[in-house]
Amino acid sequence: MPVDMGELLADLAAETAAIRELVAGLDRRDWRAATPAAGWTIADQISHLAFFDDAAVMSATDAGRFAAELGTPAETGQLSTDEIASRYRALTGPELLAWFDESRQLVIDVFSRIDALRRVPWFGPPMSAASAVTARIMETWAHGQDIADALGIARSPTRRLRHVAHIGISALPFSFVVNGLAVPEEPIRVELGSPDSEPWTWGPATAGNRVTGPALDFCLLVTQRRHRSDTAVKAEGQVADQWLDIAQAFAGPPGPGRQPEQYGQHT
Repeated sequence: MPVDMGELLADLAAETAAIRELVAGLDRRDWRAATPAAGWTIADQISHLAFFDDAAVMSATDAGRFAAELGTPAETGQLSTDEIASRYRALTGPELLAWFDESRQLVIDVFSRIDALRRVPWFGPPMSAASAVTARIMETWAHGQDIADALGIARSPTRRLRHVAHIGISALPFSFVVNGLAVPEEPIRVELGSPDSEPWTWGPATAGNRVTGPALDFCLLVTQRRHRSDTAVKAEGQVADQWLDIAQAFAGPPGPGRQPEQYGQHT
């Protein structure tokens, strides 16, 4: 089934509106509030998104510059997310939001003119333009979760979670590789309950390894915003069980994730 870039970009715009709603009315003190990401404030979450939106635009418009300025430094350890966050801490909340707005609109404009199957470089393996947009949706939702947790706000899940779940499942091989493990050959069946109770499925129905649970819990798990033990995601089979311990939907080294019972039961 062909990927509809228009629909993908519309969902990115909707996820963008959701995170803007969280931060647009914050005062100076709230912008500097700590989030669950160690050492990161709400301001850092927004600068992170804006920086990597700019990186996505560069990857799509100037692959050589992307490789030289971002890809190679990331590979050699000269560029880290903590280092990036530290660069922009002098900016005010309104300045960060203006940067994010401009960069996100550029992403939407640039990727609206790109074939969905065109390969673009990224931090790790190259990906299709459609996957790059899906990654921006996932990142926006995940960092929005950090902001919502910092503010004590419970967000309602939407059907856009399917994008987050999909990229989390697609990143299964990377999750093993980045942890120094062999990529399993056995297929995994994933069955998730969507926010409107429609079943979402991936993988062969006959697979011996299975993952089941609510889509929200699975997305919180693969973005490492909740510890596995605090979700209702279940694994059947050794490979599926191992995957859930290391799953990550994002590029880069394995993250520290969250501690058990850090939030109690999510809402």
